Amino acid sequence: MISDVYFPRINGVSTSIATYREALEERGHEVHLIAPDYDGVTTGNEEGVRRIPSRHLPFDPEDRLLKTGAAMAEREALYAADFDLIHIQTPFAAHYLGVKLAKELGIPRVETYHTYFEEYLYHYLPFMPKGAARYLARSLSRRQCNDLDALVVPSHGMLEVLRGYGIQARAEIIPTGLPAESFVPGDGAAFRTLHGIPPQRPVMLYVGRVAFEKNIGFLLQVTARIRQDMPEVLLLIAGEGPALEQLKSRAARMGLGNNVLFVGYLDRKSELPGCYRAANVFVFSSCTETQGLVLLEAMAQATPVVALAELGTRDVLQEGQGALIAAHEIEDFAAKTMSLLQRDDAARQLGERGREYASGWSAGALAEKMLDFYQRTAERYLEVSTRSQLCESNVESNVCLNTGED
Repeated sequence: MISDVYFPRINGVSTSIATYREALEERGHEVHLIAPDYDGVTTGNEEGVRRIPSRHLPFDPEDRLLKTGAAMAEREALYAADFDLIHIQTPFAAHYLGVKLAKELGIPRVETYHTYFEEYLYHYLPFMPKGAARYLARSLSRRQCNDLDALVVPSHGMLEVLRGYGIQARAEIIPTGLPAESFVPGDGAAFRTLHGIPPQRPVMLYVGRVAFEKNIGFLLQVTARIRQDMPEVLLLIAGEGPALEQLKSRAARMGLGNNVLFVGYLDRKSELPGCYRAANVFVFSSCTETQGLVLLEAMAQATPVVALAELGTRDVLQEGQGALIAAHEIEDFAAKTMSLLQRDDAARQLGERGREYASGWSAGALAEKMLDFYQRTAERYLEVSTRSQLCESNVESNVCLNTGED
């Protein structure tokens, strides 16, 4: 695997990489990862991780770009490792590096399309008109994806978008699954005590990057509407990102200073389960998710969900299976959220159904699907390479014969 992002940078791509690495290694496979060096800061198990010097991005200080020269210096070690396949995880420097390495090593290259860049890029390139940024995202995605042996897409909705771009690469829908520890109940009471939240206070929770494309401003509007009927309601926002300061200012302007609490990034294993468990309802209004893994994480903790079913979340959300699907409209979203905040029995029953539903999205089952995808990709690559070599051999023979006749 090769990526421009990994822990300690916390986002869905890092989580997906870590989840699949662990699940594949549990099944006896050897997984190596080329990832950026975050100024020497690491977290967790670094075995099998090659940290490469990286560049800062001026428009997004959280992220990095791998330095291609430093990565290519690892070629000898990569040749010796005898890899079967390269799995690219990001479309930046890692994409071009992964394609180049795969060609040099003579192995197939696959990539996961994690992020809906058409609805993402213009937030980070403010000097570029929105239409131009979308065109750039589409054309770049088309060129990159059509240069792969196969493509992994987390949802049907995202695959439909990519086919609309003109991407013809062989693709398979394989979302990220939940590791077993996601289902270990967190201590919600302890989390509330730590953050000074009274036991009976109604809590709405958002977990994820605090980014412009996540539509968190909509949740502030929903909170303002719910406060009219439930003055003590609290919106808990767990995460950080480029929109954090803007959202804090907006919440203050809306008079929500006592109704919104920003708690920053939380450790996935030690803090996040308790955070999910502390909430009465998990709320999610992003329209740009390729999957929406946090929805399943909330369900695994038996926390009911109110969310928009847009793009990738359509694959995750089923009405009544741990979730209420709301319209992208403040009154409807607020009404569905209040129906759970005001009825503990309904919220508890919906949460338990969600926990059962989430059990069908295990990391182990999806790792098996990924392994099957890898195997078929490798076999097809070998078949195509063999056929190409035979054709080249036949062409060379014809040239030699013609030369002899002349």
